[in-house]
Amino acid sequence: MAVLYVVATPIGNLSDISKRALDVLKSVDCILCEDTRVSQKMLAHFAIEKPLVSYHQHSKVSKINEILAMLRDGKSLAVISDAGTPGLSDPGGKLVEEVVRELGDKVRIEPIPGSSAITAIASVCGFPMDRFLFLGFPPQKNKRRKFFEEVTTSKYPVIFYESPYRILKTLDDLSSQNIKMSVVIGRELTKKFETIYRGTIDEVFEAIKKDAPGRTPRGEFVAVVKKM
Repeated sequence: MAVLYVVATPIGNLSDISKRALDVLKSVDCILCEDTRVSQKMLAHFAIEKPLVSYHQHSKVSKINEILAMLRDGKSLAVISDAGTPGLSDPGGKLVEEVVRELGDKVRIEPIPGSSAITAIASVCGFPMDRFLFLGFPPQKNKRRKFFEEVTTSKYPVIFYESPYRILKTLDDLSSQNIKMSVVIGRELTKKFETIYRGTIDEVFEAIKKDAPGRTPRGEFVAVVKKM
């Protein structure tokens, strides 16, 4: 039976990859990845040489059909994202949906768990996290206001991702809701310059701005927000 492995890769520190993930990546016929250049660096570090197929959010239907054809032929495939666990705010989720819809029980879909910015920040935020809401990336334009209304009205902590280009604007938009909130933000989690900011929306805004005076903050951000 064909197998699609959904493989978590490190979000920064390469030592975080699991032995099971390495064994799977070495065994499959082909690896599906967002950016072949990014994935090639990681795979080269572990001396893994496998055919790579680019699959990302802008991939056309023909690319999905190509992947489905490989599975119909009984191939074993691994899907990885640039960093972290596929399927969480990346195109891996769409691929799994298509495989389930088109091939059903003809393909075994197997998770290979590991690093995730969501669980990493949840484990250190200091909020009660037995229940939380994950909202992915805030919309850049349409429905942005509705997104922040959902954040500020949630009775559970909310986790979301943000890019360095919009993190300050996002905090400013949250502040404009005029609701007292605590926030914990992780920047460059597991990497050399990992930073965790804690405080009110305005306090964290000023701290990030202070660390990047006159320029765009660097790194990827993940935030946990909770009403005070």
